Amino acid sequence: MKSYKARGIVLNTLKYGEKGLIVHMLTDTGGRQSYMVQGVRTASRGSRMALMQPMFALEFEGFVSSRMSMHRMKDVHSGIVLQSIPFDVRKSTMALFMAETLYRLVKESEPNGSLFDFVWGSVAALDAVEEGVANFHLWFLANLSRPLGFSPDNDYSTGAWLDIRDGRFVGAEPPREFSMSPENASILHDMLECDVRYLGEIGLNRTRRVAFLESMIAYYAYHLEAIRAVESIRVLQEVF
Repeated sequence: MKSYKARGIVLNTLKYGEKGLIVHMLTDTGGRQSYMVQGVRTASRGSRMALMQPMFALEFEGFVSSRMSMHRMKDVHSGIVLQSIPFDVRKSTMALFMAETLYRLVKESEPNGSLFDFVWGSVAALDAVEEGVANFHLWFLANLSRPLGFSPDNDYSTGAWLDIRDGRFVGAEPPREFSMSPENASILHDMLECDVRYLGEIGLNRTRRVAFLESMIAYYAYHLEAIRAVESIRVLQEVF
């Protein structure tokens, strides 16, 4: 049996038997991994169970062997001590969306340092942000496109469209099914350039947030159709 130290972000959990859990995580050592956690759903293990929530950042010791179908873990503790996400319904809703999005889109079981670092930093950012919480999911989607490999790769100019096929800002309108409007392309540029601490300075009303989210879903769906399966999108459209 091989052991290793790791950090991970909880994406999804499934009950296993009477007391166990299968925990799907994004890890720094092995990309997306599944862990069998035995005996966690008991009164005596309540504090450990509390750690297995969507987007909780953990540090732990992992174990794997050729005889095990899934990894195991022990010595689990918080990698980021969360001060607000568990207690703020707006932020916990955001966390659910982030976790489901990553669970649907990320399938690779190999390290991706840029992706992991972005996600780990996003947990800390969501927990700390005070202004602009209603925009956080939009900032997250815009910037997640970078480590996923389809972020816009050229300079933005005022009034530009986005051609979602190759992720480029363009002066002429692309075919309708492949275009992001100048208004939404401008918001995308702002989200990519914005320091998350100043997210509240991007002034969006609910109508513009919903329209931009829909355009981002179309952008993602061209590259990763699995975004369509993220059910919590509807909750965000209703709440924010």
